[in-house]
Amino acid sequence: MDHLDADAIRVPGAGVQVLGRCTSTNSLLLERAPGHAELLAANEQSAGRGRRGRRWHSPAGAGVLFSLALPLGRPVRELAGLSIVAGLAAVRALRALGATQVGLRWPNDLVAGGAKLGGILVETRAQGAGCLAVVGVGINHRAVPGLGARLWRRVAALEQLLRPLPERNAVVAAIGRELLAALRAFDATGFEAFRADWPAIDAYAGRRLRVRLQDGRTVAGTAAGLAPDGALQLSTSRGLRTVRNGRVVSAA
Repeated sequence: MDHLDADAIRVPGAGVQVLGRCTSTNSLLLERAPGHAELLAANEQSAGRGRRGRRWHSPAGAGVLFSLALPLGRPVRELAGLSIVAGLAAVRALRALGATQVGLRWPNDLVAGGAKLGGILVETRAQGAGCLAVVGVGINHRAVPGLGARLWRRVAALEQLLRPLPERNAVVAAIGRELLAALRAFDATGFEAFRADWPAIDAYAGRRLRVRLQDGRTVAGTAAGLAPDGALQLSTSRGLRTVRNGRVVSAA
């Protein structure tokens, strides 16, 4: 197992700290509420979470687990697209490392060949006139035997995509740098510039989707890009449908 080392994780403009074990790097940064960019990585999380409160499974040393906090000045109404911004940054970094098959499955799943590689969890908290954005990243670095069977889904790991496999320090640093740059660009110019990059990484592009909405109803249609705020657009028999809160339950 390679060891995380704060001195080896170089993200200019951000403070970096490494913990052996913690509850959740997102939760700790939200509690600290730093007034500057701060990256917190952990070898293991006992209460790591994914979207909608789901638990993130990763044995000690098997995953790339970190969060980046950054104060933002944009109004709350513009923050809906942050998970897309963060996902785009992660995909760019992973592709630059050589994992060219990695894409993003709306709104926050990193995938490779249809299998889940990792996820993004964005949480915000009011801070002064703006907010504190905390972006959590969880990626399977090494394959964990039986994990797919336990989760009832296909899973992927970086060791299956990259030869040689970079150490976790290098992966954290690469994604951290790209993520910090993306968040600062979003804060300066908004979401629209990132929307233009979506088609190149969209794992659902042109596919027929069935989406379960927040109220339990389902809607079906063909993936048709993103709305200006980062919401999923579906081309349905009744026209274009925008989904802001939902979960894709099937794709054909």
